[in-house]
Amino acid sequence: MKVFKSLEIKGASLDRKQLEEYLEKVAAEHVVKNNSDKNTYPIPNMKENFNIITETYRLLNKHIKLGIPIHAAGEWLLDNYYIIEENYKAIEKELSLKKYKKFIGLSSGRYNGFARIYVLAAEIVGYTNGKIDSDIIDLAIKTYQKKKLLSMEEIWNIGLFLKIAIIQNIKDVCEKVYAAQIQKIKVESMLERLIERKNKNEQVYNITPKVKGISYRELKYPFIEYMSYRLKKYGKQAITYQNILEEQVYKMGLNVSEVIRREHFYIATLK
Repeated sequence: MKVFKSLEIKGASLDRKQLEEYLEKVAAEHVVKNNSDKNTYPIPNMKENFNIITETYRLLNKHIKLGIPIHAAGEWLLDNYYIIEENYKAIEKELSLKKYKKFIGLSSGRYNGFARIYVLAAEIVGYTNGKIDSDIIDLAIKTYQKKKLLSMEEIWNIGLFLKIAIIQNIKDVCEKVYAAQIQKIKVESMLERLIERKNKNEQVYNITPKVKGISYRELKYPFIEYMSYRLKKYGKQAITYQNILEEQVYKMGLNVSEVIRREHFYIATLK
């Protein structure tokens, strides 16, 4: 079984000047070789990324039918999933292993073996928060070439590798969206048992199994935020549980209002 290396560049949001300075530094550090290594071929990892995107899309559709709210990042995915799918299929068809290996590769450093243009594209996506237009691409190419020249083949294909990196970026957001939605279904299931006194056979909200490939972050905040929201909807009959929630959050050194503010801020960063 072949193992393909994954290109992980998290980055940060840089302004135009900072991006120029960073890409000049990147170009100066790159040492190249004639070809890219076959174990850095991005299509297998892109398939895994798209699978996570698809599972998130399915979960969101299920939650809409159940009346469970989703936030802006989830709504964006629902609106754009088929565009992502079209691009995924086109990339898979266009970028064969044979074609990928012909791209100039990096011969040292943490991205040793990867196609240089793939690394550059991932750097652009990572350090612009995925907000890319023709001006940014033009700036990136011109800035990089102040230190090292790109081949025409690399320049012609930068759009292809930008799309691969963007799919990776979307997958990272989908992991967070999926995991947060799992907390919401846990809340709904719990409330059915505790307040509505439903037995297992009567419950509408069943816990969704974890999806292979999704890493689940610590999810106290989304659980608390959504539990607080739902308990308020029940009014007086949920006062006891509201008090219990407050007590448990207080033991964490916080209060519910503070947790809600933090979670809303976190959600805003996913838009």
